[in-house]
Amino acid sequence: MSTVTFKNTLLKSLAPEIIARLHLRPVTFELEHEIEYPGRSIEHLFFVEEGMASMTTTFQNGSQVEVGMFGYESVIGVSALMGTKQSLNRVYTQIAGKGYSCTIEVARREFRLGGVFQEMALRYVQAQLVQVIQSAGCNATHNLEQRLARWLLICADRAHSDTFEMSHEYLAQMLGASRPTVSTTAFILKGRHLIEYNHGVIRILDVSGLEKVACECYQVIKEHLNNYAEFESGITA
Repeated sequence: MSTVTFKNTLLKSLAPEIIARLHLRPVTFELEHEIEYPGRSIEHLFFVEEGMASMTTTFQNGSQVEVGMFGYESVIGVSALMGTKQSLNRVYTQIAGKGYSCTIEVARREFRLGGVFQEMALRYVQAQLVQVIQSAGCNATHNLEQRLARWLLICADRAHSDTFEMSHEYLAQMLGASRPTVSTTAFILKGRHLIEYNHGVIRILDVSGLEKVACECYQVIKEHLNNYAEFESGITA
């Protein structure tokens, strides 16, 4: 495992001896694969290398709203390192991909050593918290056109892809909006030649143009997720 070149931000920061102690196993994330579910025990950490997953809050009427995204920078299940035993949210794959997993017991043992793994996990939690807070503020303040542009850009960044399958119904759930409103907004972006949207497949045509439509929340979230490993740099493995 020490000869593997990792894409995941946290794994890239770890020395070979730490990687060895984690006993990583390769995993595949199939489309709509359920990684966590409210009330279920968290038994593994997942380090995403490719693809994208969403964390949602589900309400009593069955509706759900996205509260976080996971991509190449992410560690799914990290709350278990801080004492959480059961998941509070649903986490499932939006864009198929792959990564690595390790058991919670092994991860907790490494975390308690207080070294690089612990520091990087805490930095990631901070970056994830920024994403959640910024998204909450964004949903309450900015219009749907700005929010949709922001969501598409973050999705593309996390998945390293400008093309992905996404239905209007799903987009409505993730953005906490009605399907007709999302369809109208997507049509506007398509009319400006910023995206293509046919048969449930979205392709971003003009990244810079979409960035101009998106609110400032996109850059805030992007910077924190991209650079959390570099904040207060100086740790050595």
